Amino acid sequence: MAKITADTLIAECLERNPNAAEILLSAGMHCFGCALAHGETIAEAVAVHGKDLDELLEKLNEGVE
Repeated sequence: MAKITADTLIAECLERNPNAAEILLSAGMHCFGCALAHGETIAEAVAVHGKDLDELLEKLNEGVE
């Protein structure tokens, strides 16, 4: 499966990592429930929420093969 990058859409991220919703929630990001999730990238969501992109990507890629 493809690695999750800054340009990965939130919706794609949820498909690639079964733990993505939990990871996003623990970071205070409820993006997957937002209507924009289908068109918003991880980088865009991180910018809105002021999170560390590299740290979040590392967590989101754990368990993605």
